Amino acid sequence: MINLNFSRIWIIEFNALYYLRNYRNVLISSKLTNIHNNFLFNLNNANKFSTANVLLKNKDRYKDKKKVIHINLDEIRNIIKVDHMISRFDGTIEKYKDQMIKNLPLRTRIGAIEELTITFEDEEHNLEELVEINRKPNMIILNVSAFPQIIPNILETLSKSQMNLNPQQEGTIIYIPIPKITKEHREVLTKMAKQYFNKCKDIISDIRNEYVKELKNYENAPKDLIFKAEDYINATQKEYVKKAEQLLKSKQKELLGE
Repeated sequence: MINLNFSRIWIIEFNALYYLRNYRNVLISSKLTNIHNNFLFNLNNANKFSTANVLLKNKDRYKDKKKVIHINLDEIRNIIKVDHMISRFDGTIEKYKDQMIKNLPLRTRIGAIEELTITFEDEEHNLEELVEINRKPNMIILNVSAFPQIIPNILETLSKSQMNLNPQQEGTIIYIPIPKITKEHREVLTKMAKQYFNKCKDIISDIRNEYVKELKNYENAPKDLIFKAEDYINATQKEYVKKAEQLLKSKQKELLGE
């Protein structure tokens, strides 16, 4: 009787262990299946990513960061004339401003006509020094009776003045109608403003090249100092080009009536 009960208990325990093992195997198999499926899902998603997008994001992350240059101006002054260079850059910008004010007025200024330079007997004179000027509401009248031989020079200067002038001659009298503001005239002035900007930009570049070239004369100076000096020159050049660009944009908006 005892042996029978023991056998039954052993069979029950054996069956219990069997089911427990099977249940454990099912759980493990289920977990492995889930892991495998998740891996395949992630792999499929990974294949959908674009390398270009990742690179673009990486670029976007750093695009706003600017190169920081630590410069000691006292050291740089030992190899370049900083103040003189800045003065030349400033002078270039001021000349650019003056050119746009004098040569690109939207409305023709009588004063600008009076200040036109005329070459007479190998000397340069303002127009007002050579002629008598009468002003009318829509007309400027020049009396050139004192120096009639200079009339061809005056007509040529007026025509090339970039003021959209159309002078008419009658004897020793020159009539200059005040031109109306047209869309075409605005566009011409805008293109001329860009030409003045390009000239200004070229001069700034020439100044930069001149000072960079001078650095080669300091062969005994530390290379690190030479590099910093060149970085400073380049950075200064860029700042002045930006100033010129801002002046150009402002002038073009004015000329186009924006």
